Amino acid sequence: MALNFQQRTSTFVRRALLGALVVVSIVLLTVYAREGDDGFLHQVQGAVSGVVAPIEMAGGAVAQVGDDAVTAVEDATADASTLSELREYNAQLIEQYAQGEEYRQEAERLRGLLDLKDAYKIDGVGARVIGRSTQAWSQTITIDKGAAAGVDSGQTVMGPTGVVGQVVGTTDNTATVRLLSDPQSGAAAIVQSSRAEGIVRGSLDGLLYLEDVAADAEVAVGDVVLTSGLGGSYTKGLLIGTVVKVSDASGGVTRQIVVSANDEASLLEEVLVVFSAKGSSIASSADEDANASDAGAGDGTGAGEGGDEAGQDGAEGGDATQAPDAAADSGAAAPDAGAESGTDGLADDSGAYGGVAA
Repeated sequence: MALNFQQRTSTFVRRALLGALVVVSIVLLTVYAREGDDGFLHQVQGAVSGVVAPIEMAGGAVAQVGDDAVTAVEDATADASTLSELREYNAQLIEQYAQGEEYRQEAERLRGLLDLKDAYKIDGVGARVIGRSTQAWSQTITIDKGAAAGVDSGQTVMGPTGVVGQVVGTTDNTATVRLLSDPQSGAAAIVQSSRAEGIVRGSLDGLLYLEDVAADAEVAVGDVVLTSGLGGSYTKGLLIGTVVKVSDASGGVTRQIVVSANDEASLLEEVLVVFSAKGSSIASSADEDANASDAGAGDGTGAGEGGDEAGQDGAEGGDATQAPDAAADSGAAAPDAGAESGTDGLADDSGAYGGVAA
């Protein structure tokens, strides 16, 4: 009887404690929900969290070490098929990365060609380089566009940074391009700043030389060299390169002028075959200035001719009157004035070139 009484008492006590804990929990939750962030229960929670945080961090580190150990064991005990699949997947990732990098570089090169096409207002066709000459004395490339695409001998070929050569032969679907660096090449050129003209030629050493430039022409390092269009061999106004060296700069006829090449043959992958181009805006403005000078020359000459005609009219008027001396003097004065006017129109070179005297 005593034993049963003790068991019933113990069960009752446990149930009473459980009920009390439930009631206390509900009360605490209610107080916690109603009090602000500065309440007593919130402060107690913050203090407990600060004490427990280091223990949680240590437990997390231990758990991570355990996970790494499990992963290492799984990798070490992986079967051959799983390892083979992982190697294959890794190879696929490497291949995809290589392809993506290749596409990126190709897009960058093509963007350079498109920029040139827009800058020079070029009508042409893009082509890929499919072959290169292996002879040192013959710098040529083969492209994958030919007569069927409108490519013809004599057309200018540009790389991403400027003129690289000229088409010298075609088939239906391919064309041969002689590069500027070829010793047999020659492009009529003009120095943009001084308008000095010459010929850009290739050489066996791979350098470009600006030759046949007047001895007194001003050429300095950094000057831009463009195609002049003389002879019709190259489209006018396209970039050839910049002057990188001028030897014997005193103006002697033996001076050498070295021009930087736009692209190396070994690096060319895409090119642009030029059908027609309006040239650079700077070259166009230079042409407009030249045309303006020609117009001034015309104005000056026309003024001179007008003066001569006025003189002739005056002479005829003086002869036709046959009146008193005053009328004759007036007629004589008219041709003199007209002659002076015509002389002023052709007085000096400034009138001939700019129409200033006129």
